[in-house]
Amino acid sequence: MEILNFLKDNVEIGIIVVLGFMGFLVVVYTFERLFFYAKVNIKSYKNADELEIALTKNLTTLYIIYSNAPYVGLLGTVAGIMITFYDMGMAGGVDAKAVMVGMSLALKATAIGLLVAIPTLMIYNAFSRKVDILMTRYSSL
Repeated sequence: MEILNFLKDNVEIGIIVVLGFMGFLVVVYTFERLFFYAKVNIKSYKNADELEIALTKNLTTLYIIYSNAPYVGLLGTVAGIMITFYDMGMAGGVDAKAVMVGMSLALKATAIGLLVAIPTLMIYNAFSRKVDILMTRYSSL
């Protein structure tokens, strides 16, 4: 019972904080990569492997975020739905208003997860394409 009350009070905040941190990392790494790609001099690298390592730095983090943000949001949704069902069971009756409010709050976590994941996927794909272009330019030198 105490665990459920703790979850009820904190799961939404916890999920939003995690997703907010993931979004913050996306912004930081996006600007870092943009500045790096704008000033990179591919002629200064000794070999293609060294260049590829420099070009793909932090892209793995973006990949991890875009592939996992929806799951973090889904975790919040599942926890919210469980809490809603528990509250309904403890109340002994079904109040449509309470169910709808509980479900809408639970689904907010999934929406935020998708809000983080979709732009991150687009950013990751754009950067992957930029890496391909720069690597092709390096090989044609």
